[in-house]
Amino acid sequence: MPTGSNVNVSELINRHGMTGFQLVVAVLCFLVVAIDGFDTASIGFLAPAIGAEWGIGPQQMAPLFGAGLFGLMGGAFLFGPLADMFGRKTILLVCVVFFGAASIAASYSTSLPMLVALRFLTGLGLGGAMPNSITLTSEYCPERHRLFMVTSMFCGFTIGSAIGGLASAHMVGAYGWRSVLLLGGVLPVALVPLLAWRLPESARYLVLQGKNPRRITAILKRISPSEDFAGARFQLAHGKAAGSPIGHLFRPDLIIGTLLLWLAFFSSLLVIYLLSSWLPTLIKSTGVSLATASVVTAMFQVGGTLGAIALGWLMDRFNPQYVLAVCYASAAVFIAAIGSLTASPLLVGIAIFFAGFCISGAQVGANALSASFYPTDCRATGVSWANGMGRTGSVLGSMGGGTLLAMNLPLPSIFLIVGLPALVGGAAMLAFGLYRGARARRLALA
Repeated sequence: MPTGSNVNVSELINRHGMTGFQLVVAVLCFLVVAIDGFDTASIGFLAPAIGAEWGIGPQQMAPLFGAGLFGLMGGAFLFGPLADMFGRKTILLVCVVFFGAASIAASYSTSLPMLVALRFLTGLGLGGAMPNSITLTSEYCPERHRLFMVTSMFCGFTIGSAIGGLASAHMVGAYGWRSVLLLGGVLPVALVPLLAWRLPESARYLVLQGKNPRRITAILKRISPSEDFAGARFQLAHGKAAGSPIGHLFRPDLIIGTLLLWLAFFSSLLVIYLLSSWLPTLIKSTGVSLATASVVTAMFQVGGTLGAIALGWLMDRFNPQYVLAVCYASAAVFIAAIGSLTASPLLVGIAIFFAGFCISGAQVGANALSASFYPTDCRATGVSWANGMGRTGSVLGSMGGGTLLAMNLPLPSIFLIVGLPALVGGAAMLAFGLYRGARARRLALA
């Protein structure tokens, strides 16, 4: 490379395959997301023990679950724009320390209001950590592998959720419910030194902010050791736009895509949280044992993990928007089928597996897709705010199951209704694909 040449960082990353350095970034983000999943899942297993210790009923425990969800929503809206202003690594470290410390403090709670407040603070940190992990992984992956790598990284969430459930089942009886919250806080705090040491700041962000070229060179040498960057001028395809990262989401070239992504996120997270919260109750109402209902329900998470990996691979090879649109529509079919197959635990388990494969897998794919849609100057904000809008759907979904049960509808009707938002998500993703295709053709003509 000639001395003093221009280096487009995005093109350089896309030109090279995945290196060990980039895999380290993905693995570290995987660990962050896994701890996120551990914390999110474990609280559901702790509720009975908390209620027994403090002598409170299930209805009084509702704020405990709502606090975490509202915290996740608030964290997504708050920390995304901060990451675009102060750096992905910086804000990710802040979020990990924040939710770790809050979880440790929560383990010493002496009352329900205190625990609810600390669960909200824990949710704030978690809500910021996940989108920044997605953004950082995306910005270090070459385009041809990006969607698969991001969806594979995000599988840490479901694996962490499974570990959270298993750990809670064993630890609550032996050490009490506080031990699980303490572990959920110690793990992220212990991970921080490793993240600070091995996780790099986004090279694209550093270029956009005009940071020290030697710092950028040191990072790019890890991706392309043979290239000489002496005197190089680093640049991106898109420069830094004026205004706030939040305002950038509503630029004329992004606003339609932003709104369609929000609709898809809202719809899919509504369905995911409704099924996650109420599926065991609905299945148990058919007369099967709680153990059978639990095993059948677990198929939803298993399907989601495998779906995320499979869809990431497909999205790198075919039009990703249309892959997700088909997947959302298929999810609606499998969800509707659950209500008609309850006479056979085997068949209902298969339907639940494919429902998770499609809806949870598509949600992970949508996270990866949102990171590829937004330019560097507002990528963290775009991913975070899409998640924040999706969290409003998760709150509605968590509450909506109770409303559906109170209506005393037959199970086939309930699951048919639950599948409808998945169709909305599919329509939004189809429209998003048509919009991106039309925009690409306009740019090509220009």
